Amino acid sequence: QRQMCIRDRTIQYQLITLMTCNGQAPFVTMFMYLDEVPEGQTRDDLALIIEEVLNQRIKGVKNEKGIWITPAFPKLIYVLDEDNITTDSKYWYLTELAAKCTAKRMVPDYISAKVMREMKDGDVYPCMGCRSFPTKEDGIRNPDGSRKYYGRFNQGVVTINLVDVACSSGKDEKKFWKILDERLKLCYRALMCRHKRLLGTPSDVAPILWQNGALARLKKGETIDKLLFGGYSTISLGYAGLCECTRYMTGVSHTEPETGTPFALRVMQRLNDACAEWKEKENMDFSLYGTPLESTTYKFAKCLQKRFGIIEGVTDKNYITNSYHVHVTENINAFDKLKFESQFQKLSPGGAISYVEVPNMQDNIDAVIAVMKYILSLIHISEPTRH
Repeated sequence: QRQMCIRDRTIQYQLITLMTCNGQAPFVTMFMYLDEVPEGQTRDDLALIIEEVLNQRIKGVKNEKGIWITPAFPKLIYVLDEDNITTDSKYWYLTELAAKCTAKRMVPDYISAKVMREMKDGDVYPCMGCRSFPTKEDGIRNPDGSRKYYGRFNQGVVTINLVDVACSSGKDEKKFWKILDERLKLCYRALMCRHKRLLGTPSDVAPILWQNGALARLKKGETIDKLLFGGYSTISLGYAGLCECTRYMTGVSHTEPETGTPFALRVMQRLNDACAEWKEKENMDFSLYGTPLESTTYKFAKCLQKRFGIIEGVTDKNYITNSYHVHVTENINAFDKLKFESQFQKLSPGGAISYVEVPNMQDNIDAVIAVMKYILSLIHISEPTRH
C-alpha cells in the first residue's frame, strides 16, 4: 500500500507539473467508477487506488511557499452506485472518504450511476472534460460489441448567448423565436468552420492522440477525417443565460412553474431540435452542451450592457448565469435546486453539470452525505461549491 501511495502521489505531481503548449496544466479527469471492472480482486484493487487518490487530494500539494493547497488537476469524478451509497454496502468507506474530501477540498464531483443508466440506455461512462459527454451512438462499438466511449472526442463548441436573443426581441415572443433561429443558423455556420478546419489533418500532428491509442490508432500520414463523422466525435452547441433570457421574456424566473419553467424548457427543446436537424444533414454528432463559461460570463455581460444598457434582473450584473442554472441570488435550498435543475440535464445530452453552494462543511460530514444520497436518486452530475 505504501508503494501505491508513492505512485498515486507521483501521478498527481506529474500531472500538475506537466505544462501544455500554452503554459497550463493539462485538463485531466480521473473517473472513479468501481463497477467499471469485474467484481473480485480487480475491483478491490481499484478501490485501493480510489482510496489513495482521495487521501492524496485531502492532503493537497505544497505551493511555492510550502503551504498545502488544493490542486486543480487531475479533476476527480466519483460515481455513486448501489455498492457504495448505503452504510452496509461494501465500499461505503470510500463514499465517507469522498465526503470528507468534499468538505475540505470541494472535490470530487459526483455522478449518479442510476440516473446515468436511465439516460444512456444502461451505460455509465466518463465525460471528456469537466462536463462534455460523448452521446450514445449504437453504431460506434468495441470489438466485444459494447458501445464505444473511450477514445471518442469533441471537435469544438460554439455558445449562443440566450440573453442577447431575448433582449434583441424587445419581449415580442414571435420575434424571439425568429431571432433564435437566425442565431442558431449562425452557430451552425461557426461550428462547420471548426469542423472544416479539422478536415485533412494528418495523424502525425499529434501521434499520442491519433496513432498511439489515446483517441485512435491511425497510420502515419493518414488523416483524421473518418473520425469526424458518424458519431465517433461530437461537436457542440453551447448555451448560456437561460435564467436571464426567461426573466426578460416572461417577467419571472425560470424556476416559476406556471410561466417561467415551461418557456425555459421550450427554449431548450428548440436547441435540441436544431442539433438533431444538423446531425441528420451532416452525419455528425451535434449535441447540446452546457458551456462552462469561465471568463466568457463577464465578456457576455459587458457586451449586453453595452448593447442594451442596464435591465434589472437581466443585465444588471457583471456576469450572466451559466447554462440552465438557478441564479445565485435566488433563495433556494440545495435539494430544491438539484431537483429543479435535473429536468434540464435531460435536455443537455452533450454536457451538463449542477452545483450547490455550501459553507464550510468539515464539521458536518453527515450533511454532505445527505446531498450525495440525493444526487444518486435524482441527478446526473453535480459539483459542490463553497461560498
